[in-house]
Amino acid sequence: MVTPSRITLARKRRGLTLAELSQRAGVSLQSLSNYETGRTSPRPPTVRRIAESLDFPERFFSGPEIDELPAEGISWRARTKTPPRVLDAARAAGTLAAQLYDWIDERFRLPEPDVPSLGKPDPETAAEMVRTRWGLGNAPAPNMVHLLEAHGIRVFSLPPDSLEVDAFAVWRGSVPFVFLNTMKTVERSRFDAAHELGHLVMHGSGERGCTGPEAERQANEFASAFLMPAASVLGHMPAGARVDQILQGKRIWKVSAMALTYRMHDMGLLTDWQYRSTCAELSARGYKTDEPQGMKKRETSQVLTKVFGGLRSKGVRPADVADELGVTAEEMNKMLFGLTMTSVEGGGERSSSGRSKGVLTLVP
Repeated sequence: MVTPSRITLARKRRGLTLAELSQRAGVSLQSLSNYETGRTSPRPPTVRRIAESLDFPERFFSGPEIDELPAEGISWRARTKTPPRVLDAARAAGTLAAQLYDWIDERFRLPEPDVPSLGKPDPETAAEMVRTRWGLGNAPAPNMVHLLEAHGIRVFSLPPDSLEVDAFAVWRGSVPFVFLNTMKTVERSRFDAAHELGHLVMHGSGERGCTGPEAERQANEFASAFLMPAASVLGHMPAGARVDQILQGKRIWKVSAMALTYRMHDMGLLTDWQYRSTCAELSARGYKTDEPQGMKKRETSQVLTKVFGGLRSKGVRPADVADELGVTAEEMNKMLFGLTMTSVEGGGERSSSGRSKGVLTLVP
């Protein structure tokens, strides 16, 4: 029996309209519409054609119902400039990653979410409150993916076909998720992670709107304050710093040169004229879209490394997990940051199904 929501999800994941899938699969538009609404169910040969057209295994379509990640809880950057089908494809990829999380959660004890959903403090105060709660003080933020995971945020990578989407975050019930674009510089990925943390913290309670320019401004200001605490910047950067001093200073907080320049201007350490001239010089040196001589080692997931390392030690391959989820190994690998798997600590507790749960020990 085919599950209607799975046809819809697979179609959105490939960025196709019903009409485009109809043409690819040689199935009438009306029939596809009926399949997705559950009015009728396709026969096995038709399922095979649909599966081949969408590059999903046939078994995917017979799994249980899948609830997509809530669209109303996602703040998309440049939403008006990004085609809806691209946003739908990214949300569908996130939904598949959430299914992988459910599979992992049955077998491993993951950190409990520790993300305060704050009311309406300004972004600077919100960033300070989270830093205090997480014991960071004014020190530079460590590996951002590790930090989020250590506090119960489930972090996955976005597939390369979602390049137009910077990143996004969403609450799925009581569990927070962050999805990162890994095709950007390391410094900008760190800022994206902090930006999405800002959305979870400031817009998760529902007291503020989570979409639109104002929400994006708040998340940017949160990220800036979270990565570059005011006391730390004041202690290291002189007023009116030259470009070379900024290029040296950005290494302290592992941020882009443009991000530090913006933060210093926001704090009054650069005048309007100094800010404009610094941005112009940085742009001329290639720092507007890239980060010359920037960080080389990408920040990736330690949860996924430990999980798949532990599974591999028991003879379970990533392809076996993909098979259980009903997706291709290639599709699943796009969620995993291109990781090299290592071992996981043993021991643990029993899951509700009686399966032994592995214990993950995480450090920020």
